Amino acid sequence: MKARIFLALCFVFLMCAAGCQKPRVLEPFPTEPPKQELPQPRIQEEELPLQKYSKQLPSGQLALRKITDPAEIPDFTEACEDLSNLETAIHNSLNYLKKPSSKLFFPYGEITHQHMEESLNAFAELIHSGHRGSDLNALIREQFDVYASVGCDDKGTVLFTGYFTPVFDGSRESSGRFKYPLYSQPEDLEKNPEGVTLGRRTVDGIVPYPPRAELEDSGMLQGREIMWLDDPFQVFIVHVQGSAMIRQPDGSLVGIGYAANNGHPYQSIGQKMVEDGKIPEDRMSLSAMIEYFKAHPNEISEYTRQNPRFVFFQVADGPPRGSLNEPVVPYRTIATDKSIFPRAGLTFISTTLPRTSGNDVLQKPYSGFALDQDTGGAIRAPGRCDVYMGQGDTAGRLAGKTYREGRLYYLFVKPELRN
Repeated sequence: MKARIFLALCFVFLMCAAGCQKPRVLEPFPTEPPKQELPQPRIQEEELPLQKYSKQLPSGQLALRKITDPAEIPDFTEACEDLSNLETAIHNSLNYLKKPSSKLFFPYGEITHQHMEESLNAFAELIHSGHRGSDLNALIREQFDVYASVGCDDKGTVLFTGYFTPVFDGSRESSGRFKYPLYSQPEDLEKNPEGVTLGRRTVDGIVPYPPRAELEDSGMLQGREIMWLDDPFQVFIVHVQGSAMIRQPDGSLVGIGYAANNGHPYQSIGQKMVEDGKIPEDRMSLSAMIEYFKAHPNEISEYTRQNPRFVFFQVADGPPRGSLNEPVVPYRTIATDKSIFPRAGLTFISTTLPRTSGNDVLQKPYSGFALDQDTGGAIRAPGRCDVYMGQGDTAGRLAGKTYREGRLYYLFVKPELRN
């Protein structure tokens, strides 16, 4: 699982990184959804209330409802003009569904494992048909049922943030420069079949795994170092993002991927820094954090230790991978709460995303298809969705500017058209 700045990365700092639900029927949208108001200010220039988007569903409830009124189905036309890399992302989801373990997470409501596979294959066939724009939009509406996230307010409101794969300097060997480690998963860490950390295995049974501060002070992880960085705050960033590319002294790149966590929830450090007057609320961002800690390196541990969550890693060959252990594709991979959303599903997102224009980053309306292939430590509610923005500094800038409301939809081939 990838745990994947702020606006988005800092949002990830404020909140961020599944489980199997019993099958339940997906119900259509209510005629008059109840109004939910849970305002609580967050650190964000648009002052969108954080708690609103973190609202949890009642126990056992899934996040999708089938749209029964055709007027509520979104227009896919614009998204049907540019389908670049979409087939690659669909292939990655289909590859995941070939794994026997993927069947553990189905059915999702009425959606069986076979139905999910058939839906992805049916959409891939539409891509191969050569239809684009309005023609493809009409075919999608004709052949697919559309489900919508209930969102944070039971009206479909979803907060979209962004995440990326950072590239940092590092080494497999410690040195005077590279002295801040990333660790592999301890042998005594116990997980359930879904990958959720249960705790530490001892002779007396399973006990909670120690929090960050204890892990760092006790020396119990000594010998499990798999990579060394030259900046302790960069180590923390990798913990937040869940993966990274590490540039070795010889210039080669080594991928580092998520393996497990210690089972503790993520706690905000950005919020605490604002409360302590370290960074003004209207200036809070990852770059502001980096700038502050470069000037005050002695305070890094003081703040990072307020987040008890600790992530363990593994060397990962090839491109960055999501929680399905499949490659993530920029703008075509999203991260959601896998306890309430279906794994590997074809989605449609409608929101505002940043784009580079010279040295500037501009916010523009965006609609596009993506695959649900990842998770995140903060992505734990139907009102949250992370969009993978890519790798490196430019992707980081874009992720840092991704923080807008929108709508999230899932597409499944109509039952009567299944093979």
